[in-house]
Amino acid sequence: MLLKLPTETIPIQEISIDKNIKLFIKREDLIHPQISGNKYWKLFFNVNHYLDNKPENPYIITFGGAFSNHIAAVSAVGNLAGIPTLGIIRGEELQNKWRDNPTLLFAKRNGMNLKFVTREEYRHKEKLTEFLSVEFPDALVIPEGGTNEDAVAGVKMMLNEQTKDFDYLCTAVGTGGTIAGISKFCEDNQKVIGCKVVDDASLENKIFELTSKKNFNLIDSGFGGYGKINDENVRFINDFKEKYDIPLEPIYTGKMMQKVFELIEEDYFPENSRVLCFHTGGLQGIEGANLLLEKQNRNLII
Repeated sequence: MLLKLPTETIPIQEISIDKNIKLFIKREDLIHPQISGNKYWKLFFNVNHYLDNKPENPYIITFGGAFSNHIAAVSAVGNLAGIPTLGIIRGEELQNKWRDNPTLLFAKRNGMNLKFVTREEYRHKEKLTEFLSVEFPDALVIPEGGTNEDAVAGVKMMLNEQTKDFDYLCTAVGTGGTIAGISKFCEDNQKVIGCKVVDDASLENKIFELTSKKNFNLIDSGFGGYGKINDENVRFINDFKEKYDIPLEPIYTGKMMQKVFELIEEDYFPENSRVLCFHTGGLQGIEGANLLLEKQNRNLII
């Protein structure tokens, strides 16, 4: 088994607020220095089941954008296991610029090969997956964001005896795997809040393919669009770090926590509710975000 269950309990920290509810955050970002948060759990069964079958020519292939947490995590897994990896990267314009991109540079240093494709090609990932499976029959091909049934089974590990006492479970939503796992395996009395950072009308249906439960609510948390960072996002993340000593990244967890604070102000949660947010890691993305902010002469994430 390459990816192992943590030997120490993942901490749950209380976030003190001036409202009559209890707010907490589960620090999944602390699970591993390079394979953090939900990425660790999404890859847990994907990678371990694959290696259990002892492939003759092991190879891990996956998909992602320029600052993808998933690309970074898969490259780290490959480095850890001594297995070659291939990242199919959205955007052919990055072909000669990857050295200026902290995420892609990290992936290359972990030994990942990078193949840059046009956005049109990337939209047809199913076709690309078919070609890759023929070219590399022994390879493990993991979908974008790591979302599949093995990933959902892994996300179950984010829930334990400690999480059973909460009324609401909140997570950022990208490809839908994490919220599907939380929805599928949480307690029957718990409500799941998905802070959706992407504009994808098909997302709810994708989640229902992975969980039969209707215990979740998707709330738009894009704040201008996926990957877009506005000044209020930066201000919130920096204030949160200063007040609670917890770092957030601006694409997923930062927007999720910002939306949860807005919901609290709007009295979305009934009084005396116990609300748990999942910190899904991805802090590697801060460096790339700051490069973009610096070019725009804007405040940086501390």
